Amino acid sequence: MRRTMPVGRRGRRPLIALSARRARRPLPAPSAVRRPLVALLVAVALLLGGGALPAYAEPNEGGTKKLRDALEATAKAHIEAKAKLDNSKRRQKTLTGQLTTLEGRLVELTAQVGEVAAQSYRVGRLTPTAMLLNSASPEAFLERAAHLDLMAQRDGRRLRDLTEAREQARQAKIALDTEVREQQKQLAVMAKKKKEAEAALAAVSSGSSGGFSGGNSSSAKPAPRNPDGSWPSESCSVNDPTTSGCITPRTLNALQQTQNAGYKRHVSCYRSGGSGEHPKGRACDFSAATNGFEDKTATGGDKAYGDSLAAWHVRNASRLGVLYVIWYRQIWHPGTGWRAYGGSGSPAADHTNHVHLSMY
Repeated sequence: MRRTMPVGRRGRRPLIALSARRARRPLPAPSAVRRPLVALLVAVALLLGGGALPAYAEPNEGGTKKLRDALEATAKAHIEAKAKLDNSKRRQKTLTGQLTTLEGRLVELTAQVGEVAAQSYRVGRLTPTAMLLNSASPEAFLERAAHLDLMAQRDGRRLRDLTEAREQARQAKIALDTEVREQQKQLAVMAKKKKEAEAALAAVSSGSSGGFSGGNSSSAKPAPRNPDGSWPSESCSVNDPTTSGCITPRTLNALQQTQNAGYKRHVSCYRSGGSGEHPKGRACDFSAATNGFEDKTATGGDKAYGDSLAAWHVRNASRLGVLYVIWYRQIWHPGTGWRAYGGSGSPAADHTNHVHLSMY
């Protein structure tokens, strides 16, 4: 006797028949299984961050967090000290011009006062009263009185001008001495930060390197500075045209100026997660290859493109506000220049497939 199972009000259906129908159902195609999995992975990626990691880009640009922090701190300190040094030199130049003018004025005024003294010596100690008493007529008396008054005003003004010019020259010399001390101070800061940067790079660098040729133009549009020449603080506040994230206005200017200079291959700036400048909207990766990031070391024309781009960024560093540049196992820091730089050995870690630009 066959066993049956209930199927509601329509009666009972044999178990054997039900099993046979299940056995005849086709298995889902592999692509049908992969599609939900891919969708899930994409959803997770979007959930974890807006700036997708570009293919083969190094997730930890600039090495360890300790190294990146050291590079950022020393580069910023160097740039700020350099701005103060440049301001001091400009003030020194202005003061030197003022002092030269004052010294010429002093020579002129000293000669005029000398004439007054010589005239007094020639005529003797004739007092104004005696000159007036020797007047032959009332008209002559009044004429002499007016003349004496003009002489007194002229001679008094010359003496006052001479005294003021001497004081101004003294103050200018004091200001010049102050600027010299300021410059010595900032030079000392720059030397100190250079040593700190070299010490931080020692773990990944074997010393100075030759840098790269090309990128001869230094005509990038300067980013806005504060009145004292320093860089204003900026946040990740403008849309990044290379991703769905954000970048700083200064980074956007650097990106636009780079592209205006003819470097128009694939770029990726904002990246969520991790540390460094990418999540802050202060860094961009420039692909060396024409078709985007490739997991291989650039050669030939791609290498030449990266060389020229890295050199261009360095030539325009002070105009754009560049912190450092990494390309092809070398890193440029404003305090150290180009130095050898090594990552884990992959094209992304050694930056042989893209140029990394970090902004102030």
